[in-house]
Amino acid sequence: MVEQTLSQERRILMALRKTLASIVRDLTPKDPHQPYPLSTATVEDMKACFDLIAARERELAAQAGLNTKELPRFTDEPRAAQVISVTQLNKKQ
Repeated sequence: MVEQTLSQERRILMALRKTLASIVRDLTPKDPHQPYPLSTATVEDMKACFDLIAARERELAAQAGLNTKELPRFTDEPRAAQVISVTQLNKKQ
């Protein structure tokens, strides 16, 4: 039951984050000289909402035992450490 509640909460947070991001994207003017349609206070409130959503997502990840410090990687990005077998080193010498 607890996992189902956490899963439901995680899905709600994801939906909120995606909806807020879509609103920001839709309201951002294409022309950089056009004024932004939202007030500064509203923009700050939306940033606070994003911060609260991210904080709760981190808390849920920590409760689930997930690593929250890990950054996304591209599949073709080289890893920091490469494993080299000792047998390959002996053959090259």
